[in-house]
Amino acid sequence: MTTAPAAYPPPPTGPLPPTGPPPSTGPEVPAVPDPPPGPGVYPPFPAPPVEGRGRRIGLGLGIGAVVLVLVCGGAFAAAVGLGAVMTRAINEQAHVVIGKYFDALEQGKYADAYGMQCESEKQRQTQAEFTAEQSTQDRIQSSDVGDVDLTAVQLTVPVDVTYTDGSTNRLEVYLDQNPDTGEFQVCGVEE
Repeated sequence: MTTAPAAYPPPPTGPLPPTGPPPSTGPEVPAVPDPPPGPGVYPPFPAPPVEGRGRRIGLGLGIGAVVLVLVCGGAFAAAVGLGAVMTRAINEQAHVVIGKYFDALEQGKYADAYGMQCESEKQRQTQAEFTAEQSTQDRIQSSDVGDVDLTAVQLTVPVDVTYTDGSTNRLEVYLDQNPDTGEFQVCGVEE
């Protein structure tokens, strides 16, 4: 009968090796020798120089601050410029529409003036009613259109009118945008 080989090697026999630090054979030797004493001796790893470090940091922060001011200043100037251009464009469109409306009234072209009104005004008053109302009022001789009030909920424009009898009046013209074309339309006139 044969026996199978053992799965693990057999445990060692005899005395066990000693545990702990190896026995000392003489005086201890330090791992790194001390630097020799005396002038002119440098440590093995000196600290890097620090001269000018604060100046470089200050210069970098200063340049960063200047760039930030230029970018923010440019954005602010662009926003102000855009607002001014938009205000001018709105005023220009309002002047054209209101100018044509009052020109039609001055010339007695009431059908043309009626066509320049918004839908809510046309639903409130028919063209015949509008013509009858305008023909009974004092005739406008001239008009001076002011600037759009952009702070109001509904856009309003002051218009100074002079009638044929020489009297003057300030009217408030309300504007609305045509939903199809986006153009301004007259949406009411009040004294």
